[in-house]
Amino acid sequence: MVEQHADSILENAVEKDIALLVVGDPFGATTHADIVLRAVEKNVPYKVVHNASIMNAVGCCGLQLYRFGETVSIVFWTADWKPESFYDKIASNRNCGLHTLCLLGAEKFMSHLDS
Repeated sequence: MVEQHADSILENAVEKDIALLVVGDPFGATTHADIVLRAVEKNVPYKVVHNASIMNAVGCCGLQLYRFGETVSIVFWTADWKPESFYDKIASNRNCGLHTLCLLGAEKFMSHLDS
């Protein structure tokens, strides 16, 4: 809904208080930044409450985000689903001299959000 109907969300925000809750950092996705830009264009007031995010936490171990390449999800394989796309992304990051943040078992977490 956020990607396809952002304008309708903002139309409702003119008359009502609307909240958009996201997992992780609110500006971790371009979609969320786009909603803020649309709100500014429509003079819809907004407030951002930053959340804790693993993307923000990497600095705690002395690493810098600008030295990271694409983040990858390494999912748990099932009997009929064994994606290996993460390997090519890790190799590409390594070839560029970049770190890779690997999210492990992300599909388990996301399936809980859907239920």
